[in-house]
Amino acid sequence: MARSLSMLLKSISSLPATNSLRTMVSGSFCGEGMRYSTTVPSDPDTHEDFRPTNKAANSDISLKDIVEQDIKENPVMIYMKGVPDQPRCGFSSLAVRVLNEYNVPLSARNILENQELKNAVKTFSHWPTFPQIFIKGEFVGGSDIILNMHQTGELKEKLKDFTAESKKEE
Repeated sequence: MARSLSMLLKSISSLPATNSLRTMVSGSFCGEGMRYSTTVPSDPDTHEDFRPTNKAANSDISLKDIVEQDIKENPVMIYMKGVPDQPRCGFSSLAVRVLNEYNVPLSARNILENQELKNAVKTFSHWPTFPQIFIKGEFVGGSDIILNMHQTGELKEKLKDFTAESKKEE
């Protein structure tokens, strides 16, 4: 067994030290790592149960309608990389931390899970970067704008209706 392990290690060590896996793995790469994606190429060996599904693509509702509905139905809506409990970038993390200071109900969608949704949000807001925060149906901006509004007291004023409602419910 030790001899088989030794042979395996020798064969691995003989491989070139460059990122040769880039040619063997499908997906897009970012720097030295792979950018995560929920899409899987049409692989006949992948069972149907494990292929990703897009509920919006299978329904009559458009992504623009989904964005409009999200913003209309949720007083504070954030489109971000990751989810509020596990942000996937520093800007999204900052936005969530600032909004959590006000103890407001926060709704979010992870734009990393759906490239089409990400593009629909960009088109809807005419804003190229994420996170994107909507308050009372109005596009406010990203984490830098939310932080600035927090520092000047403008965010407290904008969220005062929700913080009062949260205190009444408790």
